Amino acid sequence: MKKFLPGDLVEISSKEDGFLGSYYEATILKPVVVGNMNKYLVEYKTLVTDDEKMFLREIVDATEIRPSPPKIPVSDFNLYDQVDVFANDGWWAGRIVGRNLSNYNVYFNRSTRETIGYRFSELRVHQEWDNGKWVVAGR
Repeated sequence: MKKFLPGDLVEISSKEDGFLGSYYEATILKPVVVGNMNKYLVEYKTLVTDDEKMFLREIVDATEIRPSPPKIPVSDFNLYDQVDVFANDGWWAGRIVGRNLSNYNVYFNRSTRETIGYRFSELRVHQEWDNGKWVVAGR
């Protein structure tokens, strides 16, 4: 399991119903030892406290954290490419199922099972964190 250092940019997976398969950008603030559990205090980059006065901080289990994926420059996406969509403050995995003039239609098989149109700027190449390295999926 990867050890993270304060200041590392990471993504946190959500285990909540309706949010499975989504990842939220955060910064590691410090490691936290809870018994024999490996946890970290993180500060989210897009999620805020209920009063909306500051970014949300949370203690997260190490198994829910992955490094931020490297940026892969692309000029286009093709039918059936796996992508991540930035929506609702996080990244959601889906698949390109169509396209019109300004939007790519993305189907979310892991979460909502719906198809929604997104601009190119809201998409990135989908990658999986597998055994300590990034693997490009379905391209």
